[in-house]
Amino acid sequence: MAQADHVAVLDEGPDGEQHDRARRMLAAPERLRSFFAPRSIALVGASDGSGWARFIMESLQTAGFAGPLRLVHPVRAEVFGRPTVPSLRALDENVDLAFVLAPTHAVEGVLEDAATAGIHNLVVLASGYGDGGGEEGRERERRLVERAVELDLTLLGPNCLGFVNASAAVAPFGLHIAPPLRRGHVGVVLQSGALTSNVLAFARAHGIGISLLTSMGNEAVITAADVLEHLITDEDTRVIGLFLETIRDPQRFAALALRALQVGKPIVALKVGRSPAGQLAALAHTGAVAGDDAVVAAALRQFGVIRVDSLEELLITAGLLGSGQVPAGRRMGVVTASGGACDIIADRSADEGVEIVEFSEPTTARLREVLPSFAAARNPLDVTGIILADRTSAEANLGDAALTAVTADPHLDFVLNLVSLPAAMPPDPSIPERRIADIAATIERSPIPVVNFSATCSDLSEFGGSLLDRHDLHVVGGIEFGLTAVGHAIRWNEVRQDRASRPAAAPAPAPRVASDDLPGGAWSEARARDLLAAAGVPVVPAELVADADAAVAAAELLGYPVVLKVCSAAIAHKSDVGGVALGLGDADAVRAAFARVIAAGRTVTDDVEGVLVSPMRTGGTELFVGVTVDASFGPVLAVGLGGVFIEVLRDVSLRVLPVDPTEVVRMLGELRGAPVLAGARGTVPVDLQAVAEVATRVAECARSLGPALQVLEINPLRVDGSDVEALDVLVVTGPS
Repeated sequence: MAQADHVAVLDEGPDGEQHDRARRMLAAPERLRSFFAPRSIALVGASDGSGWARFIMESLQTAGFAGPLRLVHPVRAEVFGRPTVPSLRALDENVDLAFVLAPTHAVEGVLEDAATAGIHNLVVLASGYGDGGGEEGRERERRLVERAVELDLTLLGPNCLGFVNASAAVAPFGLHIAPPLRRGHVGVVLQSGALTSNVLAFARAHGIGISLLTSMGNEAVITAADVLEHLITDEDTRVIGLFLETIRDPQRFAALALRALQVGKPIVALKVGRSPAGQLAALAHTGAVAGDDAVVAAALRQFGVIRVDSLEELLITAGLLGSGQVPAGRRMGVVTASGGACDIIADRSADEGVEIVEFSEPTTARLREVLPSFAAARNPLDVTGIILADRTSAEANLGDAALTAVTADPHLDFVLNLVSLPAAMPPDPSIPERRIADIAATIERSPIPVVNFSATCSDLSEFGGSLLDRHDLHVVGGIEFGLTAVGHAIRWNEVRQDRASRPAAAPAPAPRVASDDLPGGAWSEARARDLLAAAGVPVVPAELVADADAAVAAAELLGYPVVLKVCSAAIAHKSDVGGVALGLGDADAVRAAFARVIAAGRTVTDDVEGVLVSPMRTGGTELFVGVTVDASFGPVLAVGLGGVFIEVLRDVSLRVLPVDPTEVVRMLGELRGAPVLAGARGTVPVDLQAVAEVATRVAECARSLGPALQVLEINPLRVDGSDVEALDVLVVTGPS
């Protein structure tokens, strides 16, 4: 089902804001708790010819729904062999939720009936609202929201297939659910309808239990952020999975993500849709390196959200995080029955930054006691196939004895344990039953997490799934996805610990610059320099001159050699037009260069303020610091290697503002060129704290421009040890 491109917009101004607050109240967590756990349901517009109705009734049965199900049809007295009533008004008892299958033109009337009947929760299937993209559909959606607010109706949709609440054993859901519905701790929010069945099928095949899964439709009343807030407070949910086509309220999303991080509920997000970099890329570098998707990726990472690239990665990662066996450190022990698996695990562990450390001496000694003589007692541990193939070894469960020894190793933070599950029930099921029971017992008494995994991402057999269910075990699907999930879990935990250790205070923005005095478009460099200097950003000394004699006087005052640059708001890339002269060592060179530079500028524009004269700086490291405005997240800071490297390498780190110096230091450490900053090949190491202080001032200076800000960047920012200085500055502002 196609989804609306935007949330229905109510009237702007105070009345619109009041209406939006009312809408938010309809989707508050206390309302959604009852919405997603109805004890009685009415199906409005049910008919024998409706596949939607048939699917909903089947899904309710699969979920084990035991409450009353009332069918509503305006004409037919019987549907699916069950009696109907002509409207919700005709019900002889109240119901908790109405699933509306009525055509679009009849939906508003059903809302009126629901309100009269005392029904406050509705799912609306009909499309033809904002999903159509036309003004008529958008207006229809506005009216739908207005009526929902007026009638006090919490509404999911329109253009929505419903939801599945495995925890509450209820699934008013318009697609097929293959039984059995597996209950667990993963909440899933999908800005897609048809993908819900695929998600449920994959989760079932890999032993991933669901608490709540919902499609969102057009998000006219209940939005994805509303459901996210609900799941943060939901006791049955340990981890939240999101399929996002768009982040509709970035500021609220960021606040909720940080709240989830604080309470220890990981968010795993598959964010799709990539758009071109901003239109300001022609003027500035920041827009090019901080494209929309790059900003989304940085923002999700900044707010503690795990971003994944596929539904499989989303679900397997969420399954691990919901299992209760979540690694908190990077030191891993490995127990397998395959040397080849050990090799693959070693390679993938290196990719994820997971350390395979040596076992302690007591662990090695214990392993030598229980393993075959030809097995090597080292990490990663191959207990060899004899553990599975030899009946005596299998019955003695020497593999579990090895696992027990490894879990006691003080050098380890967690253990990765290969589990082989039968593809079908074997002739003697007692052996795998005992092996799984012993693994469960070992995990129960283990002082560190044990992550069970399979060698490949294969579907669980019915017998294998039943073994895991009986012993409340989870097996991560495959080495590839498994170690990816392990890496995600470790990094999430590190982000959470880092957040918890930070001071709560955010930097205060610089005093707001008067917007009525801001130019539209690019500023001259002289004016941009004044702005930064007033904000405490160190800039290289410079004099703005109007003639050659003044240029020589400035050069002698500043000291040779000097640099001359044409100064004009109309010329962003001065060197491209011949508007820059470098390394001028005497008065004659300055006079000649002044003539060239001023002439080059005037071939482009008559709006030339003059020429900037600055001392020539050499040595040090050139960095880039820039702020641009993302359409969703607002001002974004980019730092990286500067000069020509910003164009060639695009090696930058991004953060949504505000940031503090500690965060900027982290950004610098994320760069591929970080070794350069540490003083590679005998160069002077960069004082990261000094750079971070300056970059923070730049960021707050940019924020002081308020909604007029478009771009503010320094390229290069020259750093020589702790000496930090802006050499070239660009500021672009526009209408608020």
